[in-house]
Amino acid sequence: MKIVLTVHQFPPEYISGTEVLTFSVAKDLMRRGHEVRVLTGAPAKAPLRDAERFDEYEIEGIRVYRFTHEFVPMGDQNVIMEMEYTNRLVARYFQSLLDEFQPDLVHIFHMSRLGTSIIDVATGMKIPTYFTPTDFWSACPTSLLMLDDGTPCKGPEGAGGNCVRHVAMRARWSRIAKAAKYAPDFLADQVVTLARKGWLPRQMPFRNEISALSRRHEFVISRLNALNGIVSPTNLMTDALTRNGVRPELIRQHMYGINIDNYNDVIRAHVQGRTLTFGFIGGLSSHKGCHVLIKAIRKLTRADVRLKIYGNPKDSPAYFAELQSLADGAPFIEFCGTFPNGKIAEVLSGIDALVVPSVWFENAPLVIHSALAARCPVVASNFPGMSEVVRHGENGLLFEPGNPDSLADTLRRVLEEPTLLSELSSRCRPPKSIAEYVDEILAVYASPPAPEGGRGIVEFRRFEPMDPRNEASFVSGWCIAKAGEPMSVEIRVNDRVVAQTRQFAPRPDVRAGFGGAGLVIRGEQFGFALSFPAGIQRINASVRIAAPDGQTRDLSMSELAAGSMVKVGDDFFIGLDQECFS
Repeated sequence: MKIVLTVHQFPPEYISGTEVLTFSVAKDLMRRGHEVRVLTGAPAKAPLRDAERFDEYEIEGIRVYRFTHEFVPMGDQNVIMEMEYTNRLVARYFQSLLDEFQPDLVHIFHMSRLGTSIIDVATGMKIPTYFTPTDFWSACPTSLLMLDDGTPCKGPEGAGGNCVRHVAMRARWSRIAKAAKYAPDFLADQVVTLARKGWLPRQMPFRNEISALSRRHEFVISRLNALNGIVSPTNLMTDALTRNGVRPELIRQHMYGINIDNYNDVIRAHVQGRTLTFGFIGGLSSHKGCHVLIKAIRKLTRADVRLKIYGNPKDSPAYFAELQSLADGAPFIEFCGTFPNGKIAEVLSGIDALVVPSVWFENAPLVIHSALAARCPVVASNFPGMSEVVRHGENGLLFEPGNPDSLADTLRRVLEEPTLLSELSSRCRPPKSIAEYVDEILAVYASPPAPEGGRGIVEFRRFEPMDPRNEASFVSGWCIAKAGEPMSVEIRVNDRVVAQTRQFAPRPDVRAGFGGAGLVIRGEQFGFALSFPAGIQRINASVRIAAPDGQTRDLSMSELAAGSMVKVGDDFFIGLDQECFS
């Protein structure tokens, strides 16, 4: 068969659980004689035009097609929150890929940044399409099902106003973040209802983002219900999907598999007088909970304990600095950096127990399966998903999530009960191999597809293949209206509005620059980016800036240049960063 896999990011640059799983499945499918290609994403390192966002590379014989994303308008879309779940530029590129490759099947492992419109493309071509959800992106824009204060979230409730509140707080949307924090869910639900009907007042901050977010849940679930099948790894994931409206008959439950080569079948034992080493392997981001582990291990006050932390300091530099501060003065805590995924068996051989202190609903992360393959007991947060794999007192221990005292008590048990480590290690059973997992996936492909129930309820978009000659134009920069934040900025041709935004990004550099010149500027949300259809001539275009009181100022694009600033009237300013008229 010819198969396309999709995932939000991919090796060699990205080697977290979802990426490793997708890579392993691709290699095993190729080993069996199938032709595999991968669509993936990666963050931009510099501003790009639309046609520059796509490139190709090859890794271990796998052809990879990569979309480079960033939080700016692109294609024919200006609303960032909309592009998070339906990116029409990616859909057009995917249409071109499928037209050229003519696959027999599409299997999606993640859609973040790629968007669910890739499902519209595949199903529109009547290509059987499947999905393996590895986190909760389908139900949650942040993928984490975690509130701003770090506590777990159950997902959309009521009209979904709680999601709008939480995104506003996490994204620090100026002017409404504080109100969102204290607004009751019923009031947020009313805002969402108005947004769906298009009744939010035009002057409301982040009106377009709220409207896009209000449509997210229905849009995503309708696309999932158009699939031929979903391969869910855990009861937790299955419950989350069905609770949020996915048809149960679509779902087949199969736990992940891993490459089980190179693991030593050696029982761990706590030898008196020998230092016992705990290990952390994972992303150094706050939701992974490494801070909880450092706080816990510092409570042990013993000389026979050591902690090795494996992770990329660049995941979140501010959080890594916090971890370093927490570990300051503790020479028994070692930051070991990253390692190639093929070395994980070797890394696990150097620790006595793996600690997974996540503060969110982990969906049975692959590192747990790797630890069990190495007979390395796991100490994990007691969350559903992980507790389906780590069974307390059998192959590991569970503790209260986010509680350093509970974790310290649990680690103390491993240190003080002489036979506990060997007992847990002896009961670690090898997980499913990647070959066994692919066997199960192929069986899902071969089984009759679920009856079509979702299609026809909503209108699915059809996309023309991407043509670089028709790429959209864009203008980005900043503007100030009457010594403060603007209400809107438009690109106009004669009296016709071809692009408009009311969404402005923080530009502290602009405020600081005016402050240095002795001018007091209110706020800091001045940055904008607008995309509009190709074919518009620069000489015919103009910019209109509107202040909150309704006053406007117009300026011809011919009076602007990239890197310059222009004063419009007495109290309006505009600066141009980049432009592309195609």
